Amino acid sequence: MSVPVLATAAATALTALAITDVLSEVLRRVALRCGFTDRPDARKAHQRPVPYLGGVAIAAGTLAPVAALAPHHRRLTVIILAGAAVALLGLADDWRSLHPGTRLIAEGAAATAVVVLGGNVHILGSRLDPAIAVIWIVLQTNSFNLLDNMDGAAATVAFVSASFLAAAAYLAGDTAVALLLVALTAGCMGFLVHNWAPARMFMGDAGSLFIGFVLSAAAIRIDVPCRPPARLAELLLLTFVATVDTSLVLISRRRAGRSFLAGGTDHASHRLRRLGLSPQRVALALCTSAAVSCSCGLLVAARCFAVPALGTLVVTVVAAGALIWLLLKVPVYSRPNDRPVATPANPRS
Repeated sequence: MSVPVLATAAATALTALAITDVLSEVLRRVALRCGFTDRPDARKAHQRPVPYLGGVAIAAGTLAPVAALAPHHRRLTVIILAGAAVALLGLADDWRSLHPGTRLIAEGAAATAVVVLGGNVHILGSRLDPAIAVIWIVLQTNSFNLLDNMDGAAATVAFVSASFLAAAAYLAGDTAVALLLVALTAGCMGFLVHNWAPARMFMGDAGSLFIGFVLSAAAIRIDVPCRPPARLAELLLLTFVATVDTSLVLISRRRAGRSFLAGGTDHASHRLRRLGLSPQRVALALCTSAAVSCSCGLLVAARCFAVPALGTLVVTVVAAGALIWLLLKVPVYSRPNDRPVATPANPRS
């Protein structure tokens, strides 16, 4: 990495960190004063109202340092504008819950803008690539939304994923998107000061949807000349934790006869709590898993012709299946029609 690029990345990270940290504290006080809080209910296990608006701080801290670059980079401009729109969508959902269909339509429109206006995407090398890319961005956006279910969980995974994706973008020659991901990495770090267990603030849907969207849109936009199996393996590895968690919840609720849309304490983080891990250790376990999988994903992105593509994809899918199978063995439901078994600390749905 050249000295000018390194200096720009450092300045971007420090600016994003400072904006997110300071703004998080300001918005925390505003949320408490206005009653904009996540209140305990039957689907949640935290015992006191916790202020939202952390996601606004993350979005502002991420986008502000790179906004000046946008006029010179169409791909970056599209991700910034679409990401800001998704953050506003999440904020509206935090304020007054939106219908799931409304959310999906808005997310789909933002994803379509990234795919159509950002240039060609390469996944399978077919005409279906744009449609697959849109669907994948929407799925991953909501996967990170589901991952935000315990103090520090989503922010730590996003911190790791964004840092590795930034490296992949730089290796692919996309410095502008790399800087955006550096800003997101620093933004998540700045927010973790307020979100580490016991959390003083939640990111809300404004944050989790924004993070999921930016990560998935950036991953799609990074142009790596891989064969389709390697490309799929790369995308799965760079979003491994969120993908496993969402798959686990969908399978678990399907087997238990529960609604997919209802909240609950049945995520990977909640199961790890049932095994005796503290909220801090759960966040560290998820962070470590993300670091391992993203390291493998970066290896695929950097040396895709040296790494056996089909073998990597098969190993990735098998590893995900094995983890889901093991976590399904941890009991989280008392009876099929009861609420999920409560966990010892303050995980969220």
